[in-house]
Amino acid sequence: MDRATSRLWMMRGLYLALGVLVMFFHLLPLDTRPDRWPFPELLIALTFAWVLRRPDDVPTLSVAFVMLMEDLLLQRPPGLLAALVVMGASYLRSAGPGMRDAGFVAEWTSVGAVISTIFLSNRLVLGLLSVEQGAMAPVLVQAALTVVVYPLVVIFGQGVLGVRRPSAVDPTIRGGQA
Repeated sequence: MDRATSRLWMMRGLYLALGVLVMFFHLLPLDTRPDRWPFPELLIALTFAWVLRRPDDVPTLSVAFVMLMEDLLLQRPPGLLAALVVMGASYLRSAGPGMRDAGFVAEWTSVGAVISTIFLSNRLVLGLLSVEQGAMAPVLVQAALTVVVYPLVVIFGQGVLGVRRPSAVDPTIRGGQA
């Protein structure tokens, strides 16, 4: 197996492992009191940061699998948020090449708009289906915290995980020479 292929599969496995780790810590009872602030959706921020930097490392089926498992483990309506995140990731995957030259602020704005759309669409669909929901304020706070945390997730991804945008001479991108 060549180096680019082994790196690709290692990064795909790392994404799945990080998804499981984030879910594990989300389910871990660290405090028995109710949360004052909703926890940001780190898995969504991680997925979007990864999709914009290395879209081949995060296939759509992996995103769907990880998000569906999170829906099931967190006892949310199965598949709704997963489908919305898959659609958001697909949009960002297609818009990613155009965002490379726009800078980080434009990327952050686009990701913020997608995250806001996902959270509001989730609320709207649940409302249309007459699913009992909590107050709107925690949902807005959670969406805002997810957008605020996104730059930290990008820094973590680039610094610790090595998830950077490929350069023009990078042999690990499709069509490059290994």
